[in-house]
Amino acid sequence: MLPRVADSLSFLYLDMVRVVQDDTGVCAQIQVSEDRTDTVYIPTAALSCLLLGPGVSITTRALATLARHGTSVVCTGSGGVRAYAGILPSSLTTHWLEQQAAGWADPARRLDVAVSMYGMRFDAGDVPGDVTLHTLRGLEGQRMKALYRLLAQQHGIGRFRRNYHPDQWDRQDPVNLALSAANTCLYGIVHAALLALGCSPALGFVHAGTQHAFVYDIADLYKADLTLPVAFSLHQSANPEQEARRKFREGLRLVRLLPRIVRDVQTLLTPADDEADNEDDDRSDRREVEMVHLWDPREGVLPAGVNYGRGEL
Repeated sequence: MLPRVADSLSFLYLDMVRVVQDDTGVCAQIQVSEDRTDTVYIPTAALSCLLLGPGVSITTRALATLARHGTSVVCTGSGGVRAYAGILPSSLTTHWLEQQAAGWADPARRLDVAVSMYGMRFDAGDVPGDVTLHTLRGLEGQRMKALYRLLAQQHGIGRFRRNYHPDQWDRQDPVNLALSAANTCLYGIVHAALLALGCSPALGFVHAGTQHAFVYDIADLYKADLTLPVAFSLHQSANPEQEARRKFREGLRLVRLLPRIVRDVQTLLTPADDEADNEDDDRSDRREVEMVHLWDPREGVLPAGVNYGRGEL
């Protein structure tokens, strides 16, 4: 019985290693010297996300084992910065993906989800009843500016402005560098959780136009608690990127982030009309599908493997 994604380890970052499958399990081979190779075994069944950085090679057998255990694999840049691609196991049901697509395609439900996201981050009491997505973005921007000012005052760094320029990475100030590094680690964990649920990282409710739109939506729920305090605390750091990743991961030991992500995503994607019906249900975050079903516009889901022909062509 595989552990649920909510109970799994958060993530493991690797670079400059070879990942293989041997008779014992999946392991990372580290070339220490010409005549010495160290081997570290990876707990694939209890690992939520494996981040593969530069210099990593992986065998097909190892990938097959990771997929069988439900471990998401994400290809990243150096130090886990920027996620480029990911794979997910084929045994997952499409339940949450269908809920996500239905909410994304309905303008009214999409706005409801966006308002719910705002309520999870801030006080939803200041959201007017006839709010639009444009107004919601303005409210969110005001709240974030106020939070930046508060953190800047607490750490005595004067005025702060969020800047992110990938083509000028090394020219950023320590806080922006640390925040970008910590956010990317957060994106990797959120990406892994969404893949483990079977959701599409691309169908965002607030963000759009990128394959990670929904990742950014969900990650925004936790930045004020996790990445922003870390980044501002490193305003005098000589190596803010490395220290941000280390402090962020240390902070995860005190915060059960994966259960929060799973619970929040399921809450957001569950229609309001279905919430009462689902209160007593065990909404598993790793539902495995053993049977493919058929869809009918009138009768709903029908069992597959049945001949529905009635003799007529």
